[in-house]
Amino acid sequence: MTSQTITAAAAGTWTLGDLTVNRLGFGAMRLPQTGPALVRSAVPRDRGQAIAVLRRAVDLGVDHIDTAAFYFSPLRSANELINRALAPYPDGLVIATKVGPGRDRSGRWLPHATPEQLRGQVEENLRQLGRDHLDLVNLRVVGTDPVADRFGALAELREAGLIRHLGLSNVTADHLAEASAIAPVVCVQNPYGIGGPPEQDALLRACGERGAAFVPFYAIAGPGRQAGTTGEEPPEVLAVARRHGASPAQVRIAWTLHRGPHVLAIPGTGDPDHLTANVAAAALRLTAEDLAVLGALHHREG
Repeated sequence: MTSQTITAAAAGTWTLGDLTVNRLGFGAMRLPQTGPALVRSAVPRDRGQAIAVLRRAVDLGVDHIDTAAFYFSPLRSANELINRALAPYPDGLVIATKVGPGRDRSGRWLPHATPEQLRGQVEENLRQLGRDHLDLVNLRVVGTDPVADRFGALAELREAGLIRHLGLSNVTADHLAEASAIAPVVCVQNPYGIGGPPEQDALLRACGERGAAFVPFYAIAGPGRQAGTTGEEPPEVLAVARRHGASPAQVRIAWTLHRGPHVLAIPGTGDPDHLTANVAAAALRLTAEDLAVLGALHHREG
């Protein structure tokens, strides 16, 4: 499919609290390195290329960037690349970040942050991004332990004006209900895509009922997760791609956006050509036949 004049606005909009964003956003996880992300041996990406990708994303109408202080490789930090590329930030640009389990300077994962440590993580994001407040902070969760203490600490920082809106990442329906009783949850970020587990479909629907955005990550990579796409595409995805003159990645992004008006997409890349193609998926309209074929694949693989 052609991508010469397509911008992120083609996906339509949704509101994160009082912030209206285009449903097609950008994930910064792949910016600091080439190859797999979140590994200690990551190869730093060319700084100029990363900055150019960020600026091009904004030129293409992306107004919602997802990042985290733990998105880094030796020599590169996603937050500081965003600051360098985009500050002073344009009006309407929403930057969402995550706190929770962090990484030490060598890249090793640390345990869950305590409620007291979360303030330090928020302040580190503020420093790296050069902001006096954060538009959206997602509490990232590993496991099924209750989140009330940690989410409550972020709610206090929201009341203090350091955070505008709160969300959750990598959570269960119970986490969503628990957090929502403490403060408004404007979005849930969970791994999701074609072939995702049935409980994620239920959580997607629960978010829609609450008026919260559902923001899938790994929608393209699937089981490859931070390593990226692996293996051959199923014939169903390839067939839909051929019908539309699109790539399999574009089909996967479009399918995600078709899951509901409250579903956002944040495909990430450090490659300018991939960026343009990802944004162009905002205009890909799948037919009822396409959705039936992909839906059957989704339920069979889920």
